[in-house]
Amino acid sequence: MSDNSEAQPLAGRIALVTGSSHGIGAATALELAKAGAHVVLTGRDVKALEAVEDAIHSVGGQSTIAPLDLTENDSIARLASAIASRWEKLDILVMSAAYLPMLTPVTQIDPKQFNQAIMTNLLAAQALLAAFDPLLKRSGIGRVVGLTSSVGLQPRAFWAAYGTTKAAFESLLDSYGQEVEKIGGVRVALVDPGATRTKMRAKAYPGEDPQTVKEAAVVGRHIAAMLAQDFPTGHRARIDG
Repeated sequence: MSDNSEAQPLAGRIALVTGSSHGIGAATALELAKAGAHVVLTGRDVKALEAVEDAIHSVGGQSTIAPLDLTENDSIARLASAIASRWEKLDILVMSAAYLPMLTPVTQIDPKQFNQAIMTNLLAAQALLAAFDPLLKRSGIGRVVGLTSSVGLQPRAFWAAYGTTKAAFESLLDSYGQEVEKIGGVRVALVDPGATRTKMRAKAYPGEDPQTVKEAAVVGRHIAAMLAQDFPTGHRARIDG
């Protein structure tokens, strides 16, 4: 008889994946469910979330849909309250949700889009950490994984509106990781998925053949494998293939 802990190393874990209606978030949610975690799916597209849940159930996984807009007032606090009342803890938080503004010179950044990027990529991230910090600490093995981009550390022409939010996002997660490293067993890591076949990638590179870049499932499997092991706070990974 095979060891179920090997087949499902995340059995009994509660995982929240933001932006799990599409792309890397959806792929990560599916892989976490395959590994045994009960995954809370969040996003604004209800039909897409239902499709992800169907995929999870088709492989024998467990999930709960929690449609919401991370930038709406109190939406994150309400979600944290709901998870606390049902499970009393959160073992895994994967921050995949992100907004990509139009690529433009710094002098032509659209204020409305820039504000949306700041709200989604940075302010919502801080709100998630604040709301779920008690539940992550209560887990005893709380893990936070933030999806980032190379433009956060390496500024690129025309990418400033997105890159600056990712630079701030990385600083936020690194600081949080150092603050909780010795409290409650919480560990924090950043993952740069690299070139991946997603709607966001297609928006940024409309002329690119999507078949030339890896599927989101590759990133999802990497994140699930990483969470099934252990990593130190401050761990960074880039997935090139």
